[in-house]
Amino acid sequence: MNKPLLAALATLAVAGVGVAPAAASPAAPAARAVSFAGTVALSNCSGSVVRLPASEDDDPALVMSNGHCLETGFPAAGEVVVDQPSSRTFGLLNASGSRVGTLRASKIAYATMTDTDVSLYQLTSTYAQIRGSYGISPLTLDDTRPTAGTAITVVSGYWKRTYACDVDGFAYRLKEGEWTWKDSVRYTSACRTIGGTSGSPVVDNATGKVVAVNNTGNEDGGRCTDNNPCEVAEDGTVTVREGINYGQQTHQIPACFGLDSKLDLSRGGCVLPKP
Repeated sequence: MNKPLLAALATLAVAGVGVAPAAASPAAPAARAVSFAGTVALSNCSGSVVRLPASEDDDPALVMSNGHCLETGFPAAGEVVVDQPSSRTFGLLNASGSRVGTLRASKIAYATMTDTDVSLYQLTSTYAQIRGSYGISPLTLDDTRPTAGTAITVVSGYWKRTYACDVDGFAYRLKEGEWTWKDSVRYTSACRTIGGTSGSPVVDNATGKVVAVNNTGNEDGGRCTDNNPCEVAEDGTVTVREGINYGQQTHQIPACFGLDSKLDLSRGGCVLPKP
């Protein structure tokens, strides 16, 4: 995984790199419209306030990050967390990356590291309340699968840093230690994400919508081990891509939420793993 903060700091210290949050990195012209507005900083990861295509202003807002960023630790392979109380807080950022407020969760609506690596927190505030208090609108989850060649930006609320690249392709299965993820997004090499960027929204530059959540990368060429995921093709062929990073698609999430942005894993079309 793109390690949560404590492990990331150790890695940066060994490398002799400063650990102060970095300024936003220069982006290609197509990525300049992507800002930090709506992203959040967790205690150990990044995330974003997200809405579903059918969300309404008075719905409780959702924050999306990774399953491996949960305050309770990594979910085991096969484990699915649903409706677990949480009072976790998130630092809300504006377009320039300045922290403008603190949001609080009421529960973990959904989290898993099986098939995907995602957590969705329900907040105590509605989308309208957040907009009224801070002038910040949520990011919208795209319900359409991204395509290879799409120009994307990974937006880290923790580091206040962006990474611009393209969707290079997709991994049929991505295996890392005990976890396996399906149809993962592979980035081109320009997106050299680091620890603390876990949970960052992956934004389609053309639409401004979220198409994935950043989660991992092969750090040193290891084969299918922790922090060194490998790609497993449909025929079982294993490919290791040292230095390449990945995200998990999010287009399947909207089908699993109903009225008032309430999780309903029994809805038709919902393919997220169930408890």
